[in-house]
Amino acid sequence: MPLSIYLSGEIHTDWRDRIEAGAREAGLDVTFSAPVTDHAASDDVGVAILGAEADKVWHDRKGAGINAIRTRNAIAHADVVVVRFGEKYKQWNAAFDAGYAAALGKPLIILHPPEHAHALKEVNAAANAVAETPEQVVRILAYVLDGKL
Repeated sequence: MPLSIYLSGEIHTDWRDRIEAGAREAGLDVTFSAPVTDHAASDDVGVAILGAEADKVWHDRKGAGINAIRTRNAIAHADVVVVRFGEKYKQWNAAFDAGYAAALGKPLIILHPPEHAHALKEVNAAANAVAETPEQVVRILAYVLDGKL
């Protein structure tokens, strides 16, 4: 039973690479998708395609709209959604993605350091699992696919 996994959330660390490498090493039958992780490209896609904006609010709005096409489609087609909340940044987009996935009834794994447990208690409550490391995510996926510890 192959699984399609959407990896949402912070873009400043190697967590996605660690999950993908761990899944390969474990021989898991999974495919991964993700948002655009090139921060500048993600921020500027709207004005690059649709034209410049003098006001930064509209600059951001154009980009957010185009990025939402990719994100909503990927979440809708995923079998499992993993959302990572990083240590340094407030990822409002990650919280939105978690809520969107939960609203669609998608199996949801939240990934964050232990110090964020209180701040993310409502998000965690909507999740099927809350992990602290990418390696724990790989172990969850392996169990889901194989039913073995």
